[in-house]
Amino acid sequence: MSFAPIDVRELVGHPGASREVAVDGTLDGLAGALARVADDEPVHADLLLESVIEGILVSGRARGRWVLSCARCLREFDGAFEAPVHEMAVPRAVEDDEESYRFDPVDGLDPEQLLRDAIGVEMPFAPLCSPGCLGLCETCGGNRNLGECPGHERIDPRFAVLSELIIDPDDA
Repeated sequence: MSFAPIDVRELVGHPGASREVAVDGTLDGLAGALARVADDEPVHADLLLESVIEGILVSGRARGRWVLSCARCLREFDGAFEAPVHEMAVPRAVEDDEESYRFDPVDGLDPEQLLRDAIGVEMPFAPLCSPGCLGLCETCGGNRNLGECPGHERIDPRFAVLSELIIDPDDA
């Protein structure tokens, strides 16, 4: 269920007027490398629409749940998010900068893209399942949190040449 357009007819052309609205919907395909909002996950936003001379200032908070993949062990886990929204929307007829969100005074303001952008910038770049996550073993790929790695003798490559100098007592 995508977001329904918000009726803004009583706000357009009336600077100083405002209205609070609550919107619910889904954001299909909103994903980053290690974070995504499930296509069927509801997103709720409490928004304040304020009429200004340039258009409509939209502010508020969007809330929902997202699915994250740990940057160290790649285990999926979910978590709640709350993203601030503070964007300017201008009427389509205005030839303003390309970065503004557009709306049609008759058809209303579609909140989907501005919510998508507000939530997208809040997605964590490197989420962790826990602060002490041990991650995957670089040798065998086992999850060290689950004990899947048997442990490997690692020699610092800077000192590898010294291992050739060690004499094995069985060889002597």
